[in-house]
Amino acid sequence: MSKYNVGIVGIRGAVGQEMLSILLERNFPVGKLRLFSTSLEQDTEIDGHLYEALNEGNAAQKFADVQVGLFSPGAAVSKVIAPLAAAAGCAVIDNTSAFRMDDDVPLVVPEVNPEDIRRHKGIIANPNCSTIQMVVALKPIHDFSKIKRVVVSTYQSVSGAGSAAIKEFEDQSKGTMDVNAFQYQIMHNLIPHIDVPQSNLYTKEEMKMVHETKKIMHDQHIAVTATCVRVPVLRAHSEAVNIETVEKVTREKAVALLQNAPGVTVIDDLPNNKYPLPLEAQGKDDTFVGRIREDETVACGLNMWVVSDNLRKGAALNAVQIAELLVADKLI
Repeated sequence: MSKYNVGIVGIRGAVGQEMLSILLERNFPVGKLRLFSTSLEQDTEIDGHLYEALNEGNAAQKFADVQVGLFSPGAAVSKVIAPLAAAAGCAVIDNTSAFRMDDDVPLVVPEVNPEDIRRHKGIIANPNCSTIQMVVALKPIHDFSKIKRVVVSTYQSVSGAGSAAIKEFEDQSKGTMDVNAFQYQIMHNLIPHIDVPQSNLYTKEEMKMVHETKKIMHDQHIAVTATCVRVPVLRAHSEAVNIETVEKVTREKAVALLQNAPGVTVIDDLPNNKYPLPLEAQGKDDTFVGRIREDETVACGLNMWVVSDNLRKGAALNAVQIAELLVADKLI
């Protein structure tokens, strides 16, 4: 089997660490593994691994012999470094928001639109974590009966805000209530504000779900409205999703469609207290769907509860799955 040199950019972050773990778990055919940090001024050995300092000046040289780049260094850094890596011949899979809405950059969830990788020009974008798990659940329904409208409320874990947010949450769980990573104390609280406000009074996170869903599903007619909330959960995002379809989809049909969908596990037995929980989704690869029921207020509506590990399927796993598609389709 051919092997591929892989570079992880943003290795010191929560997603970068998860990318490293998943590459090893899934036995990706790694030749040489390079770990890059844009926050270091010089190459440094940390925990037995060499972390290479990466910057605009050395990026072309660093990526000259790297075939796959898994990027999660922040959008501002990716905008500068990713094109340099791609120009050096590396297939960049970028987990930031830098290129997601670029018409020339595929935005890919392997269970939903794997064919889009074939038109990449060096960079493939990984969608937002909250969008990924939602479209995995929407895809089988949309294929059966076109979705007209989606109303989603998210319950997003603190790990989605990065390593500093994780530490702040852990500190608050021990009684230290200093607030730096969030707008307010997150312990014993909910914060209906993720990312920066937009002119329409939605947040950037909410508008990501709107625009990314349309692009991934190849359907600009799907109406999406979102409210994104940070909750005191360490890991795994949850979403209450209400959809309206063109033709009626019964609960029974929806369950059957989801049970046969790739990357989906249905946990749906309300009388016996069986439904997806973020605590149980941690460390798992699938998107979990439950509380599936018909919306009695409209003729063709469904409600679902969707839970997935935001660091795995919502970020690192999705990126590695894209790399696996590139290998399988001989695109690198």
